[in-house]
Amino acid sequence: MADGQDRGGVATDAESAAKLLHGVVDQLVEGWRTRPERPASPATADAAEIRAWLGRYPLEKPEDLAQAVPEVLAALDRWTVHTDHPGYFGLFNPAATWAGVAGDLITAAVNPQLAAWSHAPFAVEAEQRCIDLFSGRLGLPASAGGHFTSGGAEANATAVLTALTRAFPEYSTGGLRALDAAPVFYAGADSHLAWLKIAHATGLGRDACRLVPSEASGRMDVAALEALLAEDRRDGKAPFLVVATAGTTGAGMIDPLPRIAHLAHEAGLRFHVDAAWGGAVCLSDRLRGVLTGIERADTITVDAHKWLSVPMGAGMFFTRDRAELSSSFTVSTSYMPGRVDDTADPYTTSAQWSRRFTGLKLWLSLLAYGISGYRDQIEHDAALGQVLRDQLTGAGWLALNDTPLPIVCATRADAPADPAESWRWHSDLADRVNATGSAWVSPVRVAGRPAVRMCVISWRTRTEDIARLRELLDRV
Repeated sequence: MADGQDRGGVATDAESAAKLLHGVVDQLVEGWRTRPERPASPATADAAEIRAWLGRYPLEKPEDLAQAVPEVLAALDRWTVHTDHPGYFGLFNPAATWAGVAGDLITAAVNPQLAAWSHAPFAVEAEQRCIDLFSGRLGLPASAGGHFTSGGAEANATAVLTALTRAFPEYSTGGLRALDAAPVFYAGADSHLAWLKIAHATGLGRDACRLVPSEASGRMDVAALEALLAEDRRDGKAPFLVVATAGTTGAGMIDPLPRIAHLAHEAGLRFHVDAAWGGAVCLSDRLRGVLTGIERADTITVDAHKWLSVPMGAGMFFTRDRAELSSSFTVSTSYMPGRVDDTADPYTTSAQWSRRFTGLKLWLSLLAYGISGYRDQIEHDAALGQVLRDQLTGAGWLALNDTPLPIVCATRADAPADPAESWRWHSDLADRVNATGSAWVSPVRVAGRPAVRMCVISWRTRTEDIARLRELLDRV
């Protein structure tokens, strides 16, 4: 595969590259085409068997990729939960848009470096175009800014870092040891618990993440938040941030954003909204009212690789004041290119330094389908979620969550009452559904009560897939 006789190492000629990539694309498209006919998840997955398979390739000498790539794709087919299956009702990584896949391929091949604006001006500006578009749809002011991240965890960590910097100016140079009191922040008990890892990583310690109890609905209990805040202040702690969730992972609940915003601002605290998957509804004029209050947030997280259906990973972080990104992340060094007027170098406004062109897959998807296409898809998914809820409750199931977002968490009146036994019952039910290969669902607890969780956010899922799932649940 070398360009010439004097080349070795990893050099590859254009003809060989084209042959490899065309072959991969053909096989991927065929796999996607036939996916509905094949299982949604592995029948079995044995670690020793997978390791033995990998051991066939010692990686010491070159292998024939024409032979190896089909074998790799077959291994992925056998040992992967397939999010591109129309019966996938699982977590928030739905079937990727083909425009997004093309974006990732282009990004990998061109490989622009997004540390400095001058090295990748088109890439930086294209990403900023996406950030500006979503800032406007989320109701943030013209002063808003933001950037792409590796995912929601990085975006949420950025929210904590910017909040610490704003609340405690001495934190930037002296760190936590320069503070007179221990900082604490608040997130819902049903929020994504990456908050605990973020508290650990920032040096705050996990105890600094104060988990606020939920109401019976699964939404944050604002009265409990207020009581916890008062208690911490009496104890000499330094509250600085309140986090609300717009679409919890387990049940799709939206915390009472206006009430939490009011409380946070009255208390002089930062207000962050983790809208990693629910934030996508901002593209629907009909549905985005469920996010009322998000426009009052100081910072927001939205993941493009969730309901916007681009390949993993693509998070977005938004702040109503773009200037605070520089105050949190600016650093200067002689080996980086000089700043270009009227631009910002991404390495000075985000936690990452070297970074790939994450936003192209979203920009291309927006180019291909437009806001109108995303609007139609989001509204279609929400309608399918309601169809699933109606069909299940009409067949004797009980929905435990009440949300406009397309997650249904259901149980049956005849499920075991004992919590431990009920969890085993629902876990076994999910396992038996998944073992059929026709669908993939998961067990979950909603306000402490076990249920089967079904999420409808894949553009490959149709009305007939909903009916098939309901029949399958009844049968198993």
